[in-house]
Amino acid sequence: MTHLTCPTHRIPHTGSGPHSHGIDNPIRGIALADVANVKGKPMILASRLSPARLYVALMMQIVGRGLVAASRCDGVMRKELVALPPGYRIAMTVDPDGPGFMVEAAGDGRLRLASGRMGATGAAHLTIRFKHIAHAFLVMSFQEGTAQAFANDRMVADGDVAIATRLVRCLNRMESIILPAFIARRAVKRYTPTPLLHKLGLALRIYAGAALTLLGFH
Repeated sequence: MTHLTCPTHRIPHTGSGPHSHGIDNPIRGIALADVANVKGKPMILASRLSPARLYVALMMQIVGRGLVAASRCDGVMRKELVALPPGYRIAMTVDPDGPGFMVEAAGDGRLRLASGRMGATGAAHLTIRFKHIAHAFLVMSFQEGTAQAFANDRMVADGDVAIATRLVRCLNRMESIILPAFIARRAVKRYTPTPLLHKLGLALRIYAGAALTLLGFH
């Protein structure tokens, strides 16, 4: 199993608690007690009921179901995923204990939601892990792209590096379709414009497919 990572960046101590000083908080609705500075950026600390964790948990469900839906309606993504053998499982999670999602290859370029416990031994062939909930929040709020998060050592891939690279391209493709262009340009390293009508049609199908999986239609 290959462990993909980059040189470590240290996280400076800034103090915590409701009376901590010197921390600007540009993220509305998040208490200063939940924020620390990482490389000069305010970061939300892990807390079971913190707004950041709840937001990341919601976005993990949307991303996982969005990947499944996009693989069913977008030929570009299917070409990327057709190389995955049937039953190949991919998980994305946050250290140390989630939240996350897991999908499984059908063998024809399509994905489906995978059953099974996220942390079970051998549950996933490839696991993409955020090192901290704050790092996941940066990516899930589209302040930092997936490729940049890897470069900044906020994410690691445990598994096949080639397949991890394919997954990153699929995530970029999905974000380019479902997000408005001005947000997608921040979230994706290389944004490729899609004709508006085609983009809207694909986006609607992906959102509809994701909504159906939330309702239990897999």
